[in-house]
Amino acid sequence: MWQQKGDKDLERDVRDELAFDPRVDVKAITVSAKSGVVTLSGSAPTWAAKLTACQDAERVSGVNVVVEHLDVALPDLHARTDADLAKAVAEALRWHVEVPHDKIKTSVRDGWITLEGKVDWQYQRAAADGAVRYLVGVKGVTDQIAVAPSSGRSIDVRQHIKDALTRSAETDAQRITVDAAEGGAVTLRGTIHSWAEREDVVRAAWATPGVRKVQDDLIYA
Repeated sequence: MWQQKGDKDLERDVRDELAFDPRVDVKAITVSAKSGVVTLSGSAPTWAAKLTACQDAERVSGVNVVVEHLDVALPDLHARTDADLAKAVAEALRWHVEVPHDKIKTSVRDGWITLEGKVDWQYQRAAADGAVRYLVGVKGVTDQIAVAPSSGRSIDVRQHIKDALTRSAETDAQRITVDAAEGGAVTLRGTIHSWAEREDVVRAAWATPGVRKVQDDLIYA
């Protein structure tokens, strides 16, 4: 039976995980925990480092939710004009094999990138975000790309997802309920034991043809 860690133990484990990652400056981050909810406060030198810190915290056993209050404080050597960054964004999207760059519009303001458009698959949306988050000068990314699958073969969305969960080594499919509504909306319910299991379940839903939206109502048990 999975049991919730004490707040102090969870804070310690998260700090240790952040310190373990050479990409993260743990000295600039304050960690607090309450009943499985972990808050990260402070600063990070890049947008990528900020996301990495959150991902590190999410992997720690006992963490249910990560609340992020980290500022991006770019060092002077990373300063770029919006025009330079916009050019780099366009090139990064164009050269990424999984990004349908002709379907994505971008804008840059004060180092903050906004992505818009429509793609057929969630992995394409994730690839676009991943292509720009590591660019020098990025202070943040707003992802407004919509997943709007092209019409194709009709399948049983619920069964397709359940079959994928049954094949997975990370997931106990019997603990997961999948509700599929018209219009490509999927709701996931049930119990999970780790963040990795949550990601596996959500990934299975997004990998199903016709899915436009995934509602994650999974809980830890």
